[in-house]
Amino acid sequence: MSVQERKQRERAERERLIVATARELAEQQGWDAVTTRLLAERIEYSQPVLYSHFRGKREIIGAVALQGATEMAAAVRAATAAADNPRARVHALARAYLDFAERNPVVYDAMFQLDGGLAFANEDTPEPLKDAFAALLETLGEVAGDGVHPGLFTEVFWASLHGLATLTRAGRLPPEESERRAELLVDRLAVA
Repeated sequence: MSVQERKQRERAERERLIVATARELAEQQGWDAVTTRLLAERIEYSQPVLYSHFRGKREIIGAVALQGATEMAAAVRAATAAADNPRARVHALARAYLDFAERNPVVYDAMFQLDGGLAFANEDTPEPLKDAFAALLETLGEVAGDGVHPGLFTEVFWASLHGLATLTRAGRLPPEESERRAELLVDRLAVA
């Protein structure tokens, strides 16, 4: 291994450490507690080292969001792969999405509530975000219905899932009805 390769590997490991530590700190104390000073202390590197990887908290949130998008795409694909028909796949997708949002509130916030400086729905959209949308589109495109653009249908279904996740988490929808809401969404929107 060359010196250059070793340095690149060490840099990538430091970057993973920064992101993992930010995520852990946010899970323990919330995103407001995540500061570059505290992160530098936790990872035992100076703030200039941290700034050599990320320009600040906003980019760190963005890195957590990209990591979350990858995890969410994997969860959705795993859930839908086990289903044997389009309706079952859509229901599995809805459950996987809502479960991901519930189990990973800090990551979900990084993905959709906080400013991580990420571009959505354009050419500059990072690949993990495009792939997360593709994971939804793979299943939802099957049930969009005649004359409905699959991408547009996926956006509407995703927006509905996001609304359910956000409102349930905020205590504005009772959590015990979560499964019935998911079933209703699938029954009314997914034309299988």
